[in-house]
Amino acid sequence: MKIKSVLAKPFAGYIYKSIQKNKLTALADQDQILKQLLKTGKDTEYGKELGLAKVNGYDEYKQAVPIRDYEQIRPWIDKIIEGKHNVLWKGMPMYFAKTSGTTSGVKYIPITKESVGNHFGTARNAALCYAAETGNTRFFDGKLIFLSGSPELERVGNIPTGRLSGISNHLIPKYLRTNQLPSYETNCIEDWETKLGKIVDETVNQNMTLISGIPPWMQMYFDELIRRTGKKVGDIFPNFDVMIQGGVNFEPYKARLFESIGRKVDTIEVFPASEGFFAFQDSQEAEGLLLNTNDGIFYEFVPASEIHNDNPTRLSLRDVKVGENYALIINSNAGLWSYNLGDTVKFVSTNPYRLVVTGRTKHYISAFGEHVIGEEVEQSLMKAATEENIHITEFTVAPMIQQGEGKSYHEWFIEFEHQPQNLEQFAARLNNNLRDKNIYYDDLIVGNILQPLKITPVKKNGFIDYMKSIGKLGGQNKVPRLSNDRKIADELMKWVDY
Repeated sequence: MKIKSVLAKPFAGYIYKSIQKNKLTALADQDQILKQLLKTGKDTEYGKELGLAKVNGYDEYKQAVPIRDYEQIRPWIDKIIEGKHNVLWKGMPMYFAKTSGTTSGVKYIPITKESVGNHFGTARNAALCYAAETGNTRFFDGKLIFLSGSPELERVGNIPTGRLSGISNHLIPKYLRTNQLPSYETNCIEDWETKLGKIVDETVNQNMTLISGIPPWMQMYFDELIRRTGKKVGDIFPNFDVMIQGGVNFEPYKARLFESIGRKVDTIEVFPASEGFFAFQDSQEAEGLLLNTNDGIFYEFVPASEIHNDNPTRLSLRDVKVGENYALIINSNAGLWSYNLGDTVKFVSTNPYRLVVTGRTKHYISAFGEHVIGEEVEQSLMKAATEENIHITEFTVAPMIQQGEGKSYHEWFIEFEHQPQNLEQFAARLNNNLRDKNIYYDDLIVGNILQPLKITPVKKNGFIDYMKSIGKLGGQNKVPRLSNDRKIADELMKWVDY
């Protein structure tokens, strides 16, 4: 063993023990964080407007602070860009994380001096918890790759601004810099396909031990490695045994990624976003991700069915229940107050608080009142794929509303690694799985209002070509699982496998 893996053992043990303690004090920590946020927030422009100085406790907080999304806080972000201080948080942000908005175009999410540690520290804790639980610290001695956006930053309102994954590159400590690939120059390449080729050039002959990224982009990396060498990834990198992934549900990509590797490797799932690092897999044995309850974020939860209501039910962590689908609302030391993140989660445990990400509040199909969500389509497809030993590359679902004769239906655009021998049989199996998951969808099928779903196969690399066509290939970009309209579906028709 080399020096880094030896030194990592006691540090991993220390971090692991502190996280075990935090599990026992989650509710008290959340109460304390709210007090700390209010103490600072009352002196900001936003806090003064909402009267935070008069707020005591969560019940009063709910009355004073409305739930808002990015479009609704954008006027305050614009003030920060104009150079005003103490707007959402004290002083000015250290960075803006630049990300895509649904209606506002580019979003600029503040990262402050107080919140910056949350982003890197939680990623570090995920790796160290794994090391402490399994005893595997070997990966610290090899080369590590983080498939990320460009670390080059621009200035917006004189604030360094870039993709969160690019900003995170600047936060990697010196002791890991010598292990990190690709090179800074390669990481700065904007065109994903050009960048991917350079990444393979720099890594194919290295001792890669840890690979991290969003699953579809890791798959592209694996595909190029296999194309270049004719070998499985696990043979190219015999010491590769840890994969860190997040950004999308891992399950739809898992089988194909492992097939590309050629053997099993340990995986660590994380739940990061530009707005904060919320949860991570703290155990290889337990289901779900451990909620990060002691790191500058106070959480609220709204029943997902109420998130679009004018006055939805708002719950603190102490009131959540296992199995309920909640929209995640955050209050943070980045200056985000009752901010609707847009993600939905479901707790699988409240002792400790572990959850799974179930989808997006804006990604659903309810063209006929069925309100099908991401978790339901993913689980239905994975069950059918497992039963028929089919590997899925990518997919998305949209409603097809018939204007003339014939009943409407859900159209599934699926890129298969190898198409099922009997596509109609596979579609029927998938349709039954979704009926089992969603009673409203089942009612519509039984009531003859909807006809069973239809599958439209997409050509090999069709989703990659689609993402390229809209300028969102690589980085943190993801294909939405569900749309309540035909915008994505109509574009994908260019890559249908007739």
